[in-house]
Amino acid sequence: MSVELPATLAGWLRTRSDAQVAALLAARPDVARPAPSDVVALASRLAVPVSVDRALDELDAATLQVLDVVLLAPTDGVEAAELFAALPEVPEDVLSGAIDALTTRALLWGDDVLHAPDPVRRAVRHPAGLGRRAAELRLVLPTDLSAAVAELPADERDVLDRLSGSRPVGHLPDNAGGPATPARRLLQRGLLARIDALNVELPREVGLLLRGDRPYGPPRMRPEPAVVTRDTATLDRRAAGAALETVGRIGELLTLLEEEPAGLLRSGGVAVRDQKRIARTLHVDEADAGWLLELAHAAGLLDVGGPHRDEWLPTRAYDVWREQDLADRWATLVGGWLESTRIPSLVGQRDVAGKAVNALSPDLVRHTAAGIRRGALAALAEYPPGSGLEPDELVDLLRWRTPRRADRLAPVPAMLDEATRLGVLVGGVLSTGGRGLLTAGEDGAADGMRGLLPDPVDHVLAQPDLSLVAPGPLVAELADTLAVVADVESSGGATVFRVSEASVRRALDAGWSATDLHEFFARASRTPVPQALDYLVDDVARQHGRIRVGSIESYVRSDDHGLLSQLLNDRRAANAELRRLAPGVLVSGLGADEVLTVLREAGYSPAGESAGGAVLTRPPARPRALGRKPTTATTAAPRPLTEAELAATVREIRAGDAALSARRGEAVRQVPGVTTAGTLELLSRAIRGGLPVWLGYVDAQGSGSQRVVQPVSLGGGFLQAFDEGRGETRTFAVHRITSVALVDDDAPAG
Repeated sequence: MSVELPATLAGWLRTRSDAQVAALLAARPDVARPAPSDVVALASRLAVPVSVDRALDELDAATLQVLDVVLLAPTDGVEAAELFAALPEVPEDVLSGAIDALTTRALLWGDDVLHAPDPVRRAVRHPAGLGRRAAELRLVLPTDLSAAVAELPADERDVLDRLSGSRPVGHLPDNAGGPATPARRLLQRGLLARIDALNVELPREVGLLLRGDRPYGPPRMRPEPAVVTRDTATLDRRAAGAALETVGRIGELLTLLEEEPAGLLRSGGVAVRDQKRIARTLHVDEADAGWLLELAHAAGLLDVGGPHRDEWLPTRAYDVWREQDLADRWATLVGGWLESTRIPSLVGQRDVAGKAVNALSPDLVRHTAAGIRRGALAALAEYPPGSGLEPDELVDLLRWRTPRRADRLAPVPAMLDEATRLGVLVGGVLSTGGRGLLTAGEDGAADGMRGLLPDPVDHVLAQPDLSLVAPGPLVAELADTLAVVADVESSGGATVFRVSEASVRRALDAGWSATDLHEFFARASRTPVPQALDYLVDDVARQHGRIRVGSIESYVRSDDHGLLSQLLNDRRAANAELRRLAPGVLVSGLGADEVLTVLREAGYSPAGESAGGAVLTRPPARPRALGRKPTTATTAAPRPLTEAELAATVREIRAGDAALSARRGEAVRQVPGVTTAGTLELLSRAIRGGLPVWLGYVDAQGSGSQRVVQPVSLGGGFLQAFDEGRGETRTFAVHRITSVALVDDDAPAG
């Protein structure tokens, strides 16, 4: 007795085992949420164009070539044996794996004969890189096509050879008024079809003729790139050095923006002048400044804030970050970078209007960025620790693995450079921290880097030339203080700070006294404080505060009348709008803060004064942006389903399918609210026999549903039953049951 083969995708899905349906849902999780009500609903979701495109995008070139054979077949349906004959150069295990991958994802269906669903045919526009048939292009080909092609001159044949490769569509050159181009002559010969004013397409028949005995093109085998190896200990040491450098730079950047925020452009992003200022202060080039801004933003440490939300400021998360150990700080940076939807390498490039793209601009957002970044690193993670690939080799491998996404791989080399700067990669090989990042997120990254980075130090080494050398990363409190009393001269493994007249004056302006500074240097330095440093502090302190500024709007007073006369006649202080009120007192219509700024820029050392005559100290505030939740790509692949979720979804699909297969003709139906004897009798019989039933039910909100349940007990007007769809025991009020039928034992359950 012959077995009738399924005629539709839904029919074929019913013949699949629970394990095979679970494998389908695992491979295409977007069709599993919410759980399909039955197999018909599952088949409908599998046909959604977005789902089909996503599934095709994940296939490698060899698998797509097998699909091309089915799509190009003259009839619907290809036997598996014909696939092996069509691609004789491809190993059998590769072909078998490709067929399995396609049927698992329901991109092909059938057992002995493989069929391609119509949505898949529509999604693959040019199977095997061949154009449409001449009839579809409304083109009449020459009667003797072989002879017509053989007689072509070399330039026309070259055009056909190029179009018979991987893309049959070409651009028609604009040569109005000049001699006919090869493409235009081919149009006249009927060997090319015009598809619009600018483009032409090579008919499939011509492409097949030119390909000869390789109608599907050369075999698309997996490339075998040359593997590079590194010593893991050396690799991790170099990664730790890069990590230390990056963490230090981000700390310097945010300290700088804390003191002088960068302005927000109307179009978003940071102005070029602010980027130049940051680069100059940090002693890096402008490209590096843009990269640091983008990295801090991706990690959630930098965002828009201020009174009018028009400045780029450190966020509240920065205060937590700076108190963490170095490994955790690094993990925050690389975690934000990995999941970022932005491409920092586009900073400075020209947009379609010819305008350079600014750092932190919305124009840098690419929702595919996170997937590309993770995919590139995941490919390297498949190699053993200490092994990896050069960038060019990796890009070739990625092009084979996801050929439908090949046009998105342009940023990969820049992304690999960023990973190297972060310490995720070293010479094309993943560091231990980089592997941890991929497998366990930020916690794994921190664990992989912990022990390789030095512990923060709580001291500096004072030098006779007024420099302070930090022999490692500093604890947050010491770093904060040094940011006030000294300037960074160079950074790296050991940071060099320079104490100058300006930095000492800055500390005095912030409320420090000369005694405070002497005590700080003596406490923070492991080497004796040089006399030159003590002298510098005392000299600047003697000058500081000889002039006092208050509000009238504001006044300036000093016991040194000669100094006030000098100030009043100094052109550099003209912007302070000063006038003499009395001996020793000048007044201004400007506020005290503005007068202080003008006089300091003119080279004087004024101090603020309170209404009571005391020196007014204004410790610098710590402006903060509110911050934001970490952003992730909205088009990222759906979250994989757990084993429990897969089992529950399959169970629900089977239950719904069984409900459709129940013998509706034998169903006992009733009016809601009225319990019939037939309902009770059928439910009792199901309980005695342990039989599943198809149950119609209306809940308290009036919503009707149909489900397959396994009755357990009946009493007190309630039915206890195991809901096959939800995988749990539920209670049903008998008076809300609208219909009952025994599930047909002969109906297919799979």
